[in-house]
Amino acid sequence: MAAESGENKNSFNRYACLCAIIASIISIIFGYDTGVMSGAMIFIKEDLKISDVQVEILAGILNICALVGSLAAGRTSDYIGRRYTIVLASIIFLIGAVLMGYAPNYAILMTGRCTAGVGVGFALMIAPVYSAEISSPSTRGFLTSLPELCISFGILLGYTSNYLFGKLTLRLGWRMMLGVAAVPSLALAFGILKMPESPRWLVLEGRLKEAKKILLLISNSEEEAESRFHDIKIAAGIDPDCVEEVVKPPNIHHGQGVWKDLFIRPTPAVRRILIAAIGIHFFEHATGIEAVVLYSPRIFHKAGVTSKNKLLLATVGVGLTKTTFILIASVFLDKVGRRRLLLTSTAGLVVSLSGLGFALTMVELNPGKRLVWALCLSIIFTYLYVAFFSIGLGPITWVYSSEIFPLRLRAQGASIGVAVNRLMNAIVSMSFISIYKAITIGGAFFMFAGVSLVAWWFFFFLLPETKGKSLEEIEILFTKNTRHENQGLEIQPTTSNSV
Repeated sequence: MAAESGENKNSFNRYACLCAIIASIISIIFGYDTGVMSGAMIFIKEDLKISDVQVEILAGILNICALVGSLAAGRTSDYIGRRYTIVLASIIFLIGAVLMGYAPNYAILMTGRCTAGVGVGFALMIAPVYSAEISSPSTRGFLTSLPELCISFGILLGYTSNYLFGKLTLRLGWRMMLGVAAVPSLALAFGILKMPESPRWLVLEGRLKEAKKILLLISNSEEEAESRFHDIKIAAGIDPDCVEEVVKPPNIHHGQGVWKDLFIRPTPAVRRILIAAIGIHFFEHATGIEAVVLYSPRIFHKAGVTSKNKLLLATVGVGLTKTTFILIASVFLDKVGRRRLLLTSTAGLVVSLSGLGFALTMVELNPGKRLVWALCLSIIFTYLYVAFFSIGLGPITWVYSSEIFPLRLRAQGASIGVAVNRLMNAIVSMSFISIYKAITIGGAFFMFAGVSLVAWWFFFFLLPETKGKSLEEIEILFTKNTRHENQGLEIQPTTSNSV
C-alpha cells in the first residue's frame, strides 16, 4: 500500500485513545443500567407489587427498544455523523434515566425504560464504529474493545450501587439506583462535542481537508496519515491522488442504497461478512450471558444463598470478574488475535455452563438440603463462565462486527448486527424465568452449553482472523480462495501503487 513503510505498526496514539475512551463513556451508562436493574428488580417487585411476568417484561423491554434504536442509528450516523449520533444517544438516555428515577408507577417506569432503550441502541452501534474508524490497525482491537470494557465497568458500578442504595428505604432506594445515571449522560452530551469527527465519515462526505487534519492527529507520523488517507479515499471511491479540499464522492448520499447492497444484491464477500456479523451477535447472547448478568441474584438464591445483602455482594463479584477479564482481553486482542481468543472463550463457555448446570441440578434434586459443595460449585462456575465470556466472546463481538464491513456499508451493517444482538438479549432476558421453570434452572444452563458448542463450530469455520489488517483490507478476507494471499492486499487496487 502507498507509503505503508511510514506507518509504525507498534506505535500507540494517545489522542486516538482519548477519543475512543470518551466515546465509550456512553457504554458505561448502558452497563450501569443493565447491572443496576438486576438488583433494583428485587425492590421494584416488592414496592410496586408486580408479577414475575412484569419483571421479565421490564428486564427485556429495554432491548426491544434498543433494537429499534440501533437500526435507526445506522442511517442517522451516516446522515449527521458519528460524533453527533453519540450526543443524540446521550440525550435520549438522559430522558429515560430521569423518567425511571421519578417513576411513581409501573407505567412511567416502563416509559423511561423504553426511552433509555432507544438511547442504548444508538450507543451500542456508534461507540465501536467510531472507535474502529479512528484507530490504526495495530491498536484497533484494544480501542474498539473499550466500549465492551466500559459496559462491564458500568455493570460493576450498577452492582455496587445496588449494594449501597439497597440500604435506603424501599421507596427511595431503587429510584436512586436508576435515576443517578442521568448525571453522566448530561456530562457526556457536552463533552463529546470536543471530540473530532470520524475521518472516514468525513471522506464519505467529500470533506477531504477536515479528514486529513484529523488523520494527522490520530496518526503517529505524517507518512502514516498519508497512507491511511490514501486507502480511505480508495475505499470511498475517490481518486487517491485527489488534492481537492472538498469533493463530491460518487454514488454516496448519506447511506442511501446500503440496505440493497447488504440484502438484495450483496457481493459474495459482503454476504459472508453479513453472516459473520449476524452470527457473532446472535451467539453472544444465545450462550446465556444475559441470564447470568441480569438474574445472578436468582441463580445464587437457587444455589442456596438466602440473605439479600449476600446475594447483592455475590453479584458484585460477577461484575468485578467481568471487568477484570475484559481488561485482560483488551490488552491481548492485538497480540494474540481475535480468532484464538474467541475459540478459547467459547470452549470455556461449554465447560463452565455444563458445570453450572450440573451443580444447580444437584441442588434441585435435593430439596430441603443445604449442599455446600454444590453452592460453592455454582458460584465458581458462574464466575468461570463470566471470565471465559469476558476474555473472548464479549469484547470480540463488538470489535469484529465493527471492523469487517466495507466503509460505505459499515454504519448500517453494524446496526443490523446490534439489532440482532438486542433481539437475542431481549429474548433471553424476557424468557429465562419461564424457561427455567419449564426445564429447571440446571436444564436451562445445559441448553446454553449446547448452544455454545454450536457457536464454537460457527466461529471456527466462518470467522477469519482480522488482527493487524487495515479496515480497507479486511473485505478480501471474506472472498473465496484468498486465505493464502491476503497479506498486504488492498480491496480496490485501482492503481499499481495500491498493492
